[in-house]
Amino acid sequence: MRTDADFCAYYNNENPDYYVVRVCPKCGFASTEHSTERLSDVQKKQFAEKIGKRWIERDYSGHRDWEIALETYKLALLCAQTIGEKDRIIASLLHHIAWLYRYKGDEEQEQRFLKYCLDSYIRVYELEGVGANNARLLYLIGELHRRTGDYHQAVKWFSRVINDKHIVDSAMIHASREQWGVLRQEMLDKRMELPGEMNPA
Repeated sequence: MRTDADFCAYYNNENPDYYVVRVCPKCGFASTEHSTERLSDVQKKQFAEKIGKRWIERDYSGHRDWEIALETYKLALLCAQTIGEKDRIIASLLHHIAWLYRYKGDEEQEQRFLKYCLDSYIRVYELEGVGANNARLLYLIGELHRRTGDYHQAVKWFSRVINDKHIVDSAMIHASREQWGVLRQEMLDKRMELPGEMNPA
């Protein structure tokens, strides 16, 4: 098994990511273990009107191939957006959809969903700020900027993880330093001007 820098994992056998989304065969509500546990009456009504009443009963409990996995993630995303789910949940679903396209080698769709995902992660950061548990979030924002080609923004976000004294997550600090090096080399290869903080003192 190997893992990309944005935590996309590759498995030799069955991919457990295909089974993350749970779908109710009766009503079609799709969620993950991190989703809101109980829907309010307003959320139930929103779901019923937009998705529930159009749902044709379908069982996703058996083996899932790539197409079915994508279907369940897109259904979960639609459900999450319909009920006004937290940005962190929506960002995670968008990120998983981007990974599914990466498995297939569909770079155009992968980039599209990485950009949506990045916007959602930035909204999470703007709402939550830098807490003790947000080093991973800052790192991911940096890495997704790198993957979508916005290198100067990537530098800024990796710098925050490396230089913020409140961040004590050594794994994320180490990962940010590693990706900082990858990013620097990519910029040199493309003959891009390095920002001041990337030049040796």
